[in-house]
Amino acid sequence: MIQKGGSPMKPDKSLLSGSTTLLILSLLSGGDMYGYEMISQLEARSDHTFTLKEGTLYPILHGLENEKAVTSYEKEAPSGRKRKYYHITKKGLRLLDEKKAEWQVFSEKVNAIVTGTAGAMA
Repeated sequence: MIQKGGSPMKPDKSLLSGSTTLLILSLLSGGDMYGYEMISQLEARSDHTFTLKEGTLYPILHGLENEKAVTSYEKEAPSGRKRKYYHITKKGLRLLDEKKAEWQVFSEKVNAIVTGTAGAMA
């Protein structure tokens, strides 16, 4: 995690917003999850660097459903409460591959500029 003055510093939220779809699809590629589970897993797997609010997550999930990248279904939890689970589709896996490739190029170019290893501009 980024440190500033000895305490953890969270990245600017705008850095997360461009990669949220990639992160959600990545989580779902490991298995079906319900919304709060995705929020918790993202936070835990990122060592509390990334946090998503429900108001951010659900519109993205609904958009992915409209694109047929994910489907949803209800399932009863052990507590008896019904939960809405999300499942990545084949189309969603293709989208995930595209997003990973985009991220690879993007992160390489940002790192090249930040570290000063980028080629000279014409």
